[in-house]
Amino acid sequence: MENKIFSKVFGWMFIGLLMTFITAIYVSTNENILYTLFTTKLYLVTFIAEIVLVIFLSSRIKKMSITTARITFLVYSFLTGLTFSSIFVAYKLTSITLMFLIAAILFLIFALIGKYTKVDLTKFRTLLIMMLFGVLFTSIINIFLGNSTFDTIICIISIIVFLGFTAYDIQKIELLKYEIEEDKLAIYGALQLYLDFINIFIDLLRLFGSSRN
Repeated sequence: MENKIFSKVFGWMFIGLLMTFITAIYVSTNENILYTLFTTKLYLVTFIAEIVLVIFLSSRIKKMSITTARITFLVYSFLTGLTFSSIFVAYKLTSITLMFLIAAILFLIFALIGKYTKVDLTKFRTLLIMMLFGVLFTSIINIFLGNSTFDTIICIISIIVFLGFTAYDIQKIELLKYEIEEDKLAIYGALQLYLDFINIFIDLLRLFGSSRN
């Protein structure tokens, strides 16, 4: 059961990432779509829809059908691809690829820590959430300050937070296998780990990515 659930979780996570990056690459090469997306309110609508879908899937996973869960996850992955298209416009492809690989390695290391550690990581949940809110709050403040050093510090802390969440979420999936049916847990777990990976990747890109300009 244990190995089976994780194979499903990572399988759906891969599908989600694949959809996101294929969508992002396609949109980044289509000037008409890019113009429509980033010069109208469509970008804001897309961003809000992403948040709503994450909340909906996370809070309703036990009650929704497996088909609804899968569709919600795929739609979320697609919408993220739309917003991600800006990354392929702003950064060099070689830089994006390198940061993706580094993020994958870091993600794997902490996923293995979460899988095999004997430490109860659930006791760190409150700390991780507090740090996450701290990152969000300071990020909003720095939008107005525009301090590059402050931004670097925020990115480093954010990476630490989401690496911690990666280990925590792996352990949480193992605990939830007794509460949520397998196929639904696969989608829920895929979403949580997808979010962890994406945020690690974005922060690495912000820190070390090479701009096209």
